[in-house]
Order: sequence, then structure tokens, then C-alpha cells
Amino acid sequence: MSPSFKDHFSWHAAAYAAARPDYPEALFAWLAGLAPDRDTAWDCATGNGQAARALAGHFRRVVATDASAEQIANAAPDPRVEYRTATAESPGLTPASASLVTVAQALHWLDRPRFYAAARGVLRPHGVIAAWSYGLFNIEPALDTLVHHFYRHVTGPYWPPERRLIDERYATLDFPFGEIEPPDFTMERDWTCAQVLAYLGTWSAVQRYRRARGRDPVSDLAQAFSRLWGDASRRRVRWPLYLRVGRPR
Repeated sequence: MSPSFKDHFSWHAAAYAAARPDYPEALFAWLAGLAPDRDTAWDCATGNGQAARALAGHFRRVVATDASAEQIANAAPDPRVEYRTATAESPGLTPASASLVTVAQALHWLDRPRFYAAARGVLRPHGVIAAWSYGLFNIEPALDTLVHHFYRHVTGPYWPPERRLIDERYATLDFPFGEIEPPDFTMERDWTCAQVLAYLGTWSAVQRYRRARGRDPVSDLAQAFSRLWGDASRRRVRWPLYLRVGRPR
């Protein structure tokens, strides 16, 4: 495992796999349309394999790597996806073998100069690299206000410094490629109150809060959140995606 690997998720990989939202299909169709062919895609830092499985609907072969063996063990099996435990900097892929490289909600954790070098080596001519993230979700104003307070003032001190790049919508992140302007994409899910609270429990800052203080901030939030949620069984939850997409110059 790379000494630069920052593992904020392995120890709750099963919960992470169960509670994280999926990305919109339109995103993968658009990325596949940019690639020079549909042969091979590399999904780096795949986590539970959400992006990899979606890519498998567009590419003959998908290689999905993660430095965390626990994340790979909890990834949903798919015969079209080849899961491997490998770092972003040393994926073990054949040079010039991938038409698309993707990094979903993880580029801010990586040793970017070394990963970018690895991606350049793996990409075929005219290949595409795409990275995206998502920050706070929106439901309705009263709930959003409560979540924003929880994010900034309760768990705020426990976010790793890399989280700033998501707050800045990846706009300030170094990305040394010939950029392609993406359309707007949004994740949307109809979730119960319990599902939203379970999702909050996967935040890396919540994990760090629990270890540091010996209590669960989500449990502290749950009563007020449930009261504001009201009688609705489900509500629409929306996350805007922030993308950086390009080709090697």
C-alpha cells in the first residue's frame, strides 16, 4: 500500500457501500461518448464499485482498483468488472490500455502528481480522464439549514483538509489536462429519513468525531432532523456533481 494512501473509509466499508447514492446514468453515457473507443475503462479508487458497474454498461472491460482491500471486498460483484487492490499511483495496468480513466469522489485524497503520471501512462491516444465529486445535498430549506450547521459547526473541525477541494467544487484543484467543459449532472434519490441519516454516518468527519469524542453526532442530530422531516415517507435528495474532464495534452 502506498505510504501516501489516506484511508478514511476501510473500517466502515460495508456501511459505505450500503448508504452511498449512485451516479446518474447520463454521466457515463456522456463520458463513453468522449472516449476514442469502448474497449477498456479504468475506475481508480473505486470504493464500492458504483462507478465501475455503471461504466460496464458502456465498455467491454472495466478494471476497478482501490488501495483498500476492505473496500474491494465489499464491492458488489459484477462479471463485467475486474476488481483489484492497487494504489492510484501504481495500478498495474498495461501502458496505453485504457480509453477512459475515472475517479469518483476520490481525487482529493490522491497523490495527484503521481496519479496523473500513472493515468497518462495508462491512457490510449485521445483517451479521456474524468474526476468528479459531490458536496452537501439539498432536500428542502429547513432540513438543509440543519445539515449545513451539522456540516460546518458540529463535524467541521473533523474534516480532513482535503475536503476543502470539494467545498470549492473542484474548481481550485490542479488538473493538468486539456479540459472539456461538462454539462450539468445531478444525483437524485428518493430517500427515507433513516437513509439520509445513514448516509451522514458515512462521512469521514463523522467517523473521526466518533473516535475522538466517543459518541455519535448523527444520533445527536436524529431527533431534530426527524421532527423537521415530518410525515413524509420519502423526500427527494439532490447532490450536484462537480466535474473536471480532459485529455492529455
